[in-house]
Amino acid sequence: MRAPATPSLTSGLLTDVGRQRQGGVNQDAALALDLPQGGLYAVADGMGGHAAGELAANLALDALSQTYLDGRGVAPARLAEAVQAANLAVLRHAVGEYVGMGTTLLAVLIDRGALLVAHVGDSRAYLMRDGALHRLTEDHSWVAEQVRLGHMTEAEARDHQWRSVVSNALGGEERVRLELFGLPAAAGDRLLLCSDGLSSVVTDQELLALLARPLTPDNTARLLVNAANDAGGPDNITALIVDIHRAARLPSYALPPRREDGPLYVDVLLSTQRGNSLTTYLLLMVAYFTLLGIMLVPERRALLGLAGTTLLLGLLIVQRVQLRRQQTNPLHQPSATLPLPPGATPPEASISHPR
Repeated sequence: MRAPATPSLTSGLLTDVGRQRQGGVNQDAALALDLPQGGLYAVADGMGGHAAGELAANLALDALSQTYLDGRGVAPARLAEAVQAANLAVLRHAVGEYVGMGTTLLAVLIDRGALLVAHVGDSRAYLMRDGALHRLTEDHSWVAEQVRLGHMTEAEARDHQWRSVVSNALGGEERVRLELFGLPAAAGDRLLLCSDGLSSVVTDQELLALLARPLTPDNTARLLVNAANDAGGPDNITALIVDIHRAARLPSYALPPRREDGPLYVDVLLSTQRGNSLTTYLLLMVAYFTLLGIMLVPERRALLGLAGTTLLLGLLIVQRVQLRRQQTNPLHQPSATLPLPPGATPPEASISHPR
């Protein structure tokens, strides 16, 4: 008998009301959707009176998953369109008793060997790789902006009275503003998606210490939620863990670059993504006109075929160089690292689970 193949991805999630929220309403929601060549994972932290935030978070995740599954085209554009659909779903329900409701939305799409991140609000994505924790997202909030400008420290921001006030969320206007970027995945990567109920009370160094334990994603999520509750549990808490056991090859499309100028309107991002597909369009055009020329001018078919083949090879080389640059695209400096013995070198990243 052949042993069953080890899955390339495993995930676990847990959401908890926390210890200080009145009425026991949990306005967080999470999504873990298996896909043929990866998965779609998301966290939403709703806002609004009583059940409005809970409704907004669930509306957003339902629209996100359904629109992505129904979509066509390359994955980055489909993901951006799905976030826009989630925005409209929240906006159209924000009437009557639900006026003013909204939600953050953090989505990570694993598509073969690519990690695509779509981000609105202050929920966070982290990547643990080679004993270091990298914060993939920056909060869309006034307090976070003060930290980026150097007017406030991380410690001051953690205790600031406005730390939970976001500057960008779903449901605020017709066109959503979001950050969208991609990076190559690696075997041994561990992803954390979480609401601010976790990241606002557990430091990055503490997160890394918990993530580095050799536990399953489900047990790790429980550990993180317990840590947030032990720190007072002032808000709803959601932790979603994804382990990547085998890295696939990168897809053929260009990964959206990570920008430093904050969120952009979705139509701007989509036009940029279409621009990134220029090489693919050129390949199709060269192939089409080469075949057309051979049919219309058969006496020159050898010359036309040679010219067309040379152009195609040149464009394929350009596309391959772009993909290689993406593979070596570095992460930002880690926000936390595991302590090492003197003289030791960081071990290769690996995730092991007890039997």
